Amino acid sequence: MENPHQQAQNALLSRIIKNMENLNESMVTVNTLLQETNRNTLQTESLAHMWGNYMRNVEYNLEATGNHHDKPLLRPTRAEEEGEEEEEEE
Repeated sequence: MENPHQQAQNALLSRIIKNMENLNESMVTVNTLLQETNRNTLQTESLAHMWGNYMRNVEYNLEATGNHHDKPLLRPTRAEEEGEEEEEEE
């Protein structure tokens, strides 16, 4: 006759193993979807970077030709805004 404590331990271990297998499968799925998302957003990221460079060049050329207005074409980045807020607080 088997030990009842051993049977309970075996049942718990088998549940843990099954749950870990399910978790591993889920993590593989999540990783696959994240890789796909990264591939899909790569072009958007590249376009945003090019657009930012273009807008900086436009502002530079407008300033160089004297056609620049007081209102900037580019919004300040979040880091620039936070830096301005910190300066105002001091």
